[in-house]
Amino acid sequence: MKNRIGVDVGRKLSVENAIAWASENDVKYIDCQIDVEPNSLYSFDGSRCENIKQGCESNNIVLGLHTLSSVNVAEFSPFVGEAVDTYLKAYVDAATRLNADWVVVHAGYHFTDDYKIRQQAALERLQRIVEYAEKNDVLLLLENTNWEPDRAEVHYFNYSLEELNYFMEKIESPHLGWSFTINHATLVPEGIEGFVKHGPTDRLGEVRMADNNGEYELHMQPGTGIIDWKKMFNRLEATGYDGHYMNAFGSLDDMLIGREYQVSVM
Repeated sequence: MKNRIGVDVGRKLSVENAIAWASENDVKYIDCQIDVEPNSLYSFDGSRCENIKQGCESNNIVLGLHTLSSVNVAEFSPFVGEAVDTYLKAYVDAATRLNADWVVVHAGYHFTDDYKIRQQAALERLQRIVEYAEKNDVLLLLENTNWEPDRAEVHYFNYSLEELNYFMEKIESPHLGWSFTINHATLVPEGIEGFVKHGPTDRLGEVRMADNNGEYELHMQPGTGIIDWKKMFNRLEATGYDGHYMNAFGSLDDMLIGREYQVSVM
């Protein structure tokens, strides 16, 4: 089970250094964000991608990519919307060249009074990028995002079970799976249990992990918040899930320490 718990490196290290770090620390799965330095999306030419691919293969590391949730997939403005399409396609192209196992994507955000038009824009854009991923044999994983307070002007799509199921049911493709962020689920009434019972677990491709206080968005060390970790693992494993888990909190060392705690409570 320990081998199934990976680390979200994000942009803390270059992808090359992330592979070396993972190998040194017996981590099999890593998640990297490749927007800016040290992993500028522009820098992933054929030579760099080939070196990274060989590094993963020789060290038995499984690499995933993670788009930024700040890029609004629900964008409908002229020129800007086309740029979002280009951004997502660039991640798919990079995943192809790197032989990455997945790309985490999001459904974007709205400003309350434009909910319907942005929901439609998000759906259509996700449909387009899934079609592009199908042609390139890349797996996309749609992440359930975090709830924002009712008084906030900006709200993420896909924070609730209802919205998650909406997008997943509208896009029935084997190239779109679910990236389940458990700490986000603690912020809504259905909770982790509701997401596991009524979510698309048959398309579950990743479980992202951090603890939370159940009040607002946090990525806390496991064991310091409200999540019952043993119960969470048992619920997910009972569905037949046999994929990877991904720690996403604190520093790289924090995530290694958290992995030891997680294994100890199983």
